[in-house]
Amino acid sequence: MADNPPPPRTRVVLGDAAARRRPADPARTDLAEQTPVGEALVKGLVRAQLALALRLSLVVVAGLGALPLLFAVAPAVGRLKVFGAQLPWLLLGVLSFPFLMLVGVAYVHWAERNEQDFTAVVRRPER
Repeated sequence: MADNPPPPRTRVVLGDAAARRRPADPARTDLAEQTPVGEALVKGLVRAQLALALRLSLVVVAGLGALPLLFAVAPAVGRLKVFGAQLPWLLLGVLSFPFLMLVGVAYVHWAERNEQDFTAVVRRPER
């Protein structure tokens, strides 16, 4: 066996890798470090989501809550029969579920749009 000298050592420095990284995005840094700017961004998103939830809750309350009021004010409407079933049963017992599903789908769609807008604000490059 011949004495072969060991290969030369290679010095690995973490600073070199860190220097090659792109600079941190200020908005992401604000979010990660929970600075006042990041806190304001998150509060804006929460406020937008809450406003959306309250608006759609009002739609549900007005849509479904108005039906019993209508039947109390106009009893003749409550006695109508459609497809062999009384109108109140049909509206409140059957058609309310597709209405609630539609409101739920709309909420998810608009909530995701709010989140996409938030993400666009966070990722927007500084000018």
